[in-house]
Amino acid sequence: MDGPQFSPEATKVTFDEDSMWVALKDGRTIGVPLAWFPRLLHGSPAAREDLFISPSGLHWDELDEDIAISTLLAQRWESTAPARAA
Repeated sequence: MDGPQFSPEATKVTFDEDSMWVALKDGRTIGVPLAWFPRLLHGSPAAREDLFISPSGLHWDELDEDIAISTLLAQRWESTAPARAA
């Protein structure tokens, strides 16, 4: 089957008030509520930003949190980033 190759590897992670946004190498963005990850929800903004992106997932040493990209994709939680207010 020919077509574009999709890579579930994360390239960037950002946060807004209540969501985590994961940009993937293939151009997709996954948005998930922070409420689904209590350690991230209750962590400081600085602790959330202190993460390691590996080929398989996201890792926060300080918050003791690991999230596999394949798990996020399996749940079909894909979305697009919300529009910013002007």
